[in-house]
Amino acid sequence: MDIRHMQYVLELARSGSFTRAAQTLHITQPTLSKAIKSLEEELGVELFKRDGKRIELTDAGRAITGQAHNITEAFHNLTLELEDLTNLNKGVIRIGIPPMAGSSFFPQVLRQFRQKYPGLVIQMVEDGAKKLETKVAEGKLDVGVVLLPVDGERFDSFTVVKERLKVIVHTGHPLADSGTVPLRKLAEEPFILFKEEFALHDRIIAECHRVGFRPNVQYESSQWDFIYELAAAGLGVAMLPETICRSLDKSRVAVLDLVEPQIPWHLGMIWGKKSYLPLAAREWVRFTGGIFNSQR
Repeated sequence: MDIRHMQYVLELARSGSFTRAAQTLHITQPTLSKAIKSLEEELGVELFKRDGKRIELTDAGRAITGQAHNITEAFHNLTLELEDLTNLNKGVIRIGIPPMAGSSFFPQVLRQFRQKYPGLVIQMVEDGAKKLETKVAEGKLDVGVVLLPVDGERFDSFTVVKERLKVIVHTGHPLADSGTVPLRKLAEEPFILFKEEFALHDRIIAECHRVGFRPNVQYESSQWDFIYELAAAGLGVAMLPETICRSLDKSRVAVLDLVEPQIPWHLGMIWGKKSYLPLAAREWVRFTGGIFNSQR
């Protein structure tokens, strides 16, 4: 028995026809028939019941196909891994980064990585952390930067940044000179939040509920700079990470420390714990992990 036999059995079970299976496998029908007959003789069982042109799996055939899926998938992963054993002159890395992290933390990292591996292609997707986590779990992205914590049973990760959220208000707001503000003191304020696909949306609302109020959400956006502009126009209070707040025009907004409670903004690089990670993506994880770990 070899891997081709597993592929033959799976295709024959799928198509239900020697003719169609042979065409899909790009072999002749006699070759396929001979291979199946040889496998049945080797195993000492009948895998398919033949009734004229119709074929059906026997109990033994169903047992074989159940294992054959795992065997062929493992073989496929092995083939990919062997193909990856090159000097990284080519390859594609699919990376998901949320808008705030992209501009603040990754341009220099990307520049250094590209200098070392000019042949690698980086396909970057910018989206909210919740969507990125789903895309990594589904295998649509190799790695993603998301809000921590994540499910440790599903993902491996390392921390990219540890910061806190700060409150921004218009400079004419009554709280502008406070320096700090307890979350519960914002209960009557209109809120400006990120849209629902951003993990911070749910995180902020959950913390408001925890201290006893439901936030009055007036505006939502996927762009932090638009959120800033809305707050600067006096349309509500917003919460942004420390890194973003350092770049804001302090003549237009006041930046306040949020207390009771503080809301952490911890970002991490994640990848699927049980899925195959191409060599180029593994090198990205190793390379960036070394940079961010050295900065802490």
